[in-house]
Amino acid sequence: MARVGVLLLNLGGPERIKDVGPFLYNLFSDPEIIRLPVRAFQKPLAWLISLLRSSKSQEAYRSIGGGSPLRRITEQQARELQSYLRNIGIDATTYVAMRYWHPFTESAVADMKADGVSKVVVLPLYPHFSISTSGSSFRELKRLKDGDSEFAELSIRCIRSWFDHPAYVSSMAELIKKQILACDLPQEAHVFFTAHGVPRSYVEEAGDPYQDQIQNCSLLIIDQLENSLGFSNSFSLAYQSRVGPEEWLKPYTEEVLEKLGKSGVKELVVVPISFVSEHIETLQEIDIEYKEIAQKNGIVNFKRVPALDTYPLFIEGLADLVSSCLNGEGISLEDASKLPERVKLYPQEKWQWGWNNSSEVWNGRVAMIVFLCFLMELIIGGGPLHQIGLL
Repeated sequence: MARVGVLLLNLGGPERIKDVGPFLYNLFSDPEIIRLPVRAFQKPLAWLISLLRSSKSQEAYRSIGGGSPLRRITEQQARELQSYLRNIGIDATTYVAMRYWHPFTESAVADMKADGVSKVVVLPLYPHFSISTSGSSFRELKRLKDGDSEFAELSIRCIRSWFDHPAYVSSMAELIKKQILACDLPQEAHVFFTAHGVPRSYVEEAGDPYQDQIQNCSLLIIDQLENSLGFSNSFSLAYQSRVGPEEWLKPYTEEVLEKLGKSGVKELVVVPISFVSEHIETLQEIDIEYKEIAQKNGIVNFKRVPALDTYPLFIEGLADLVSSCLNGEGISLEDASKLPERVKLYPQEKWQWGWNNSSEVWNGRVAMIVFLCFLMELIIGGGPLHQIGLL
């Protein structure tokens, strides 16, 4: 039988404070994250951004213990999945491929080749597809395949999204139910889904299916939750991690929290719907920043549903996805990496340049001005960046 490699895709995150700057540099060196009219500016601008943003980002990571737990959790998920697959008779080895931090995709590919894998199942740890998350990882994998004849010979099948998989929906419903029943008045608790946002232009101009998948997933979870509880809870959906002046998917999480508090909601069950692992956006953004906003607006009981991590039913669902893919339900890497017809990432017309995606999205035009100011600072000294408070 063919040896199976299961490649888990994720974003990655700095594990130590000193990793924050290099992580940001990797993030913004990606031409699919930042759009520039002149490719030669890519790395200098990434260096500038990592320099300017490191201090603030380091503060956030210090507040959650000094680094992201994402790698540790993802590798634990990989071990649990591998064990489950082998227990059901699938000779599989799991590998982790992070997009912007260790272990990088190149490392995972090298390990699979060294282990003699002949079939690869690519499973993104993003339930909902976006051109900027799963899509970016698929495109990176295809780039490596196109430049590696040995890797190109392997049979590679991909799972594009799995937001509606029964085990995922059930896992989410079970974890939410526990938090609702822990409330003082369970039937009056408000269920608040918060998903990572993307710029609105992704959906309206590029045809990204992310928003539709998030909305449909929320309804599937609510239906199952109501059947399990025997009563209905009010619920809402918002999008977090908005940065920069560009309009993102609405409504925004912080604005909805304010409205819910002012409307009299006292018990809130917060559901990080697009995250399957604890990381900076659950541990710091939700647990610290959003909790403070909620409490300031009168929400007394703020309960956050934990990320799935290695929840047994979730791992079982991942194994079912792998098994189904091996039985012919997956798609090719070429199809998985295709962009919607309306999107144009690079190169672009000069008037289009700006930022693409990340949890720290900037406006490209402003960043370029800052970059030019920085060069002036180096040449003549003393001025622009200090005057506007950036250095």
